[in-house]
Amino acid sequence: MNSTRRRCGVRAVLVVSTVAALSVGLVGCGGSLEEEGGGASDGDGKGSLTIGTAGFTESKILANLYAKVLSDAGYGTSIQTLNNRELYEPALEKGQIDVVPEYAATLAEFLNAKTNGADEAAENPVASSDADSTVAALRKLAEPRGLQVLEHGAAVDQNAFAVTKKFAAKHDLKTLSDLGAKDVEVRLAAGDECEERRFCRPGLRETYGIDITSVDPKGVGTVQAKQAVKNGTDQMLLTTTTDATLQDFGLVALEDDKKLQNADNVLPVVNVKDAGDKGIAVALNKLTRVLTTDDLMSLNRKVDSEREKPEAAAEEYLKSKGLLDD
Repeated sequence: MNSTRRRCGVRAVLVVSTVAALSVGLVGCGGSLEEEGGGASDGDGKGSLTIGTAGFTESKILANLYAKVLSDAGYGTSIQTLNNRELYEPALEKGQIDVVPEYAATLAEFLNAKTNGADEAAENPVASSDADSTVAALRKLAEPRGLQVLEHGAAVDQNAFAVTKKFAAKHDLKTLSDLGAKDVEVRLAAGDECEERRFCRPGLRETYGIDITSVDPKGVGTVQAKQAVKNGTDQMLLTTTTDATLQDFGLVALEDDKKLQNADNVLPVVNVKDAGDKGIAVALNKLTRVLTTDDLMSLNRKVDSEREKPEAAAEEYLKSKGLLDD
């Protein structure tokens, strides 16, 4: 826990292969740790915690949820933004931030590469579609780094594939297996990396038998990708399970019924030395046990579509679930 607000920054480049160099990428005060006003609280004397957040909507919402439940439990809280994992994970290890919202499989493989090297990690992945085994593997990698992985719950944000409701009805599709069983050619809107990654084009072919004729490089879950599927240029897009805007484009996600995707369940990770207090785990675990994938989708919609502030959306949600004292 921080006795004072930490304002020192982190600077590094966003390249996974340079993870080892990031540990020396910490700079003096005035760096890139950006303190946010949302969720800030002086607490009731239990100490001060800095919650880290990445630069996207869902991470900001989760950071505000964490800040508010911890504040309600008597801790002073502030939120600091670091745009990506390559920045905030080293900061968490060093105690510059105390808590971050994370995704089990993604962090497990990040630490796998950091510990064993990118090539070895690619050959021997530790994450799988099973949440319990993935979290167990994550804890083995996190604990030597002074990190404690708290409980995971039902909320999960992982790759998802969506088609138009009209296309799904025409071909009687509810799952990816349904699509694989049809003699249908599919042009997929996704990122460039989809061509090679086993969770995208290769996995769709090998696991489901889906005939991906080509990948249209429009990005993951972008407006351009959704529009391309909506107008029929492409038949399917790569997005995420908490995408809140699919319905705005008349799209529906197909179930990953054979569990191609890894278990990216949402969970808090804390610096043991600074944030290992039992009260912190108790407060955060109460939230984790309540939060669902649909809840995250709804919260994302409030912020992205309805322009609500992450702090306000978080507070409204927590009060609706009885997780904040009035």
